[in-house]
Amino acid sequence: MKTENATGDASRLYQAILPHLQGALCNDVRNAHTLAWMITGMLLLRRITPSFWLPHVHSRAAFAQSSERRFQRWLYNKHLHPSLLYGEVITRALREWGQDTLVLALDTSVLFEKFCFIRVSVLFRGRAVPLVSRMLEHSSAQVDTDELLPVLAETKGLLDFVGIRQVRQQADRGFCDTDLMAWLQRCGWTYRIRIKSTLILSTPDGQRLCKISDVKLQPRETACFHHVRLTGRQFGPVHVVLGRPSDDPEQWQVVGNEPTSVETFGEYGERFQIEEGFLDEKSGLFELEASKLRDVKSLEWLVMVISVAMLLLVSEGLDVVERGDRRRVDPHWQRGLSYLKIGHKAMSYALSRGNLQNPEIAGRPGPRATEAQKTRPALLVGSTQERLARQFSLHLIKSVRRSALGGQTCQQA
Repeated sequence: MKTENATGDASRLYQAILPHLQGALCNDVRNAHTLAWMITGMLLLRRITPSFWLPHVHSRAAFAQSSERRFQRWLYNKHLHPSLLYGEVITRALREWGQDTLVLALDTSVLFEKFCFIRVSVLFRGRAVPLVSRMLEHSSAQVDTDELLPVLAETKGLLDFVGIRQVRQQADRGFCDTDLMAWLQRCGWTYRIRIKSTLILSTPDGQRLCKISDVKLQPRETACFHHVRLTGRQFGPVHVVLGRPSDDPEQWQVVGNEPTSVETFGEYGERFQIEEGFLDEKSGLFELEASKLRDVKSLEWLVMVISVAMLLLVSEGLDVVERGDRRRVDPHWQRGLSYLKIGHKAMSYALSRGNLQNPEIAGRPGPRATEAQKTRPALLVGSTQERLARQFSLHLIKSVRRSALGGQTCQQA
């Protein structure tokens, strides 16, 4: 039976997905067909295990085992490379980005207490869309800079290809490394990185200023240090902002190569979108943690399949909102779901009515959070760290702002 003549949800979804993959897998059209079926099964069942997809696969195979072996051969195909395939798809989405600043988040996540995957994501309209992923056999989320730089170099290559030059990189304190900052500086990118309180600040002429942990702030107070240098290596000049968002004694500190202010914490708070993306992949929408695969190559391929599926869903969600059809699938008066979830609901809605359309993959700058996320009280949203970041951006009204250099004050929020 030819797929083009088949009926049902699986075949209609497959036909909508296939055109986005054929150009990326030009070495053999059969590889594109296999990938399209994998994504189809994953989206319909929200399961990552290939054996669950088999009832939805339309092919000439008489036995389910034949289709399962087909997926296994694809996952272990040495002639394919995840970066080349996904790079073709994601650059197509970024071609219309324009001159707006592209915000990236860098993070790592541990899988099965044995593997670590490095991820660079585009922070796009309240969600983190995967850009580059790399899987390592490494039991810790702490990764050396030598392992990070090839991933970032691949990221830069993709962005250079589509002509995106204005980039801001966000990262947590696990990536507080002066070699990494120097690399980002050479690329012409700006960065916002949370740093450790043990670092030493020095004046531009090399005189020791203070240890960050020695600066004690009052609740809802911030302090800016402009044109300073970091650590014994005297790395800089950089700009540092410290803040204590509440009565809790924990203080936050963020470094950047652009002047910092209280708004820097709001910018840095966008980084938490990548953690929500990991949650969608590992235990939410796709259940990566339920996979039975236990080798680097096949897991990296599986993560790539998820990345394509996420990109398609976000594109579908964006298209639904721009067509004015959001309220058909989102019960909120204002947009209360992410574009990813709107896309998944829209896909199910369209399949149930037999009118699934082919989503246009295109990324355009726009709102960075849902309306519901903007109006909900900050203390009710997200993890403890995310709540702290939101408190900086939403509730610092009477903060005292001062600078340790020259008596300058931070700009008013």
